[in-house]
Amino acid sequence: MTIDEKSDAPTSEAADAAQGVVIIGGGPAGLTAAYELSKRGATSVVLEASDVVGGISQTAEREGWRFDIGGHRFFTKVGEVDQVWHELLTPDEFMVRPRLSRIFYKGKFFDYPLKASNALGNLGIIEAFRCVLSYLWVRIHPPKDTTTFEGWVASRFGWRLYRIFFKTYTEKVWGVPATEIQADWAAQRIKNLSLAKAIINALSPFNKNDVTSLIEEFHYPRYGPGMMWERCRDVVIERGSTVLMESPVERVCHAGGRATSVVYRQEGTEVELPADHVVSSMPISQLVRAMDPPVPAEVRAAADGLAYRDFLTIALVVPEEVGFPDNWIYVHAPEVRLGRIQNFGQWSPWMVKDGRTCLGLEYFVFEGDDLWTMADDDLVALGTRELAALGLVDPAQVQQGYVVRVPKAYPMYDDTYRDNVEIIKDWLAANAPNVYPVGRNGMHKYNNQDHSMFTAMLTVENIFGADHDIWAVNVEEEYHEESSADDQRGTGRDAPEIPRTAFSADHPLRRGDS
Repeated sequence: MTIDEKSDAPTSEAADAAQGVVIIGGGPAGLTAAYELSKRGATSVVLEASDVVGGISQTAEREGWRFDIGGHRFFTKVGEVDQVWHELLTPDEFMVRPRLSRIFYKGKFFDYPLKASNALGNLGIIEAFRCVLSYLWVRIHPPKDTTTFEGWVASRFGWRLYRIFFKTYTEKVWGVPATEIQADWAAQRIKNLSLAKAIINALSPFNKNDVTSLIEEFHYPRYGPGMMWERCRDVVIERGSTVLMESPVERVCHAGGRATSVVYRQEGTEVELPADHVVSSMPISQLVRAMDPPVPAEVRAAADGLAYRDFLTIALVVPEEVGFPDNWIYVHAPEVRLGRIQNFGQWSPWMVKDGRTCLGLEYFVFEGDDLWTMADDDLVALGTRELAALGLVDPAQVQQGYVVRVPKAYPMYDDTYRDNVEIIKDWLAANAPNVYPVGRNGMHKYNNQDHSMFTAMLTVENIFGADHDIWAVNVEEEYHEESSADDQRGTGRDAPEIPRTAFSADHPLRRGDS
């Protein structure tokens, strides 16, 4: 272990101020908070509702197979976060892995990020010509509304390429029409690229390519991302903190303008913990509902107005030679509901077994919809059929299947979420300023793992007397894997902002009270 045993020794006064810390959630943000406290000589109690640490960054395990929930490349531009990762895992545990991801469409693999020569070549001469004509058409007749994802992308790539490479996958991920997704997400994710710029850069060796590329390799724990957080849990326990599993929080009690205790349930019994500070990475909507006495009606309404997109993985065991060299493949085929396929053996050979690999089929869902409630055996059968329909895997080659469900995987950005979060922030600041929301769901921000960790690190500094505005730790417009000579700041990626009109009365969306 490479844990730096040196602590930032606090004064006795500061150490006293950091006692009585209850941390809600054992994911990256919660455990980072516990770890940073431990480095300063302070202990904490971590309450995790599930039976595994890591949150969405966990490594699920079934009969010796390990699954990464969503794919977690360890890449960051936050030096403090990188330092923690390397404190927790040794170099042989924290491997450097090659990066490869492609788009699968009509039986062919397309480079990702898109390269003009590869994309147009795979499409064929006739379709490529149509795509170029479509692009020229939008230069003369631009879409009427370029404030949406659809209009913004079509104006830069033409309608045909938009429908091939952008529309289907984006709608799979978010479960709403692309016309209801805001353009600012597209501008950030597609890196200000256009078809014209891509073609010029592809054809001219003298043209300086100012569109920066994605990283070619990344760090990854030998046994998946959960290995990092299992190690972090063990370290904070060794240093005197407590991590309680299967201990969901029932209430956060407050009085006199401060949180005073946290009530959790364990084995059917309620237990109350006094708290001087509460660091919360649980969904902020659930935090609001847990406040005791209850929050005012308008604050509860704001919590009820926050929405989430949920996620499930169907993991299929196949012979090793059936796999592909990619870490993952984006599935743009509209005839299947499958969104992305991971090859866990390409993440780490220690996650699979000799002679076989495991393909993780990712489906973006709403908690309670038909896929979420489908029996595991039926989901395995569905995944097997969809791989066969794509021509990727013969059903006879599927040896075993498993299902992992993750609720509230992605906070959704609709046209009221900012106002709702502001209402909640203002109420907490006035009535419980010693409650610190951190992390992706804790702040209702589509943060990456490193960004979530950084909010926790700064929160610990605040507990010790600093005055950081945690809410100013924001996702930037630059894609988190880009770099440039002028700006090295990018640390996160944004999520689409979706107008409330996208959610009709009969839409399967389950809000924060699902």
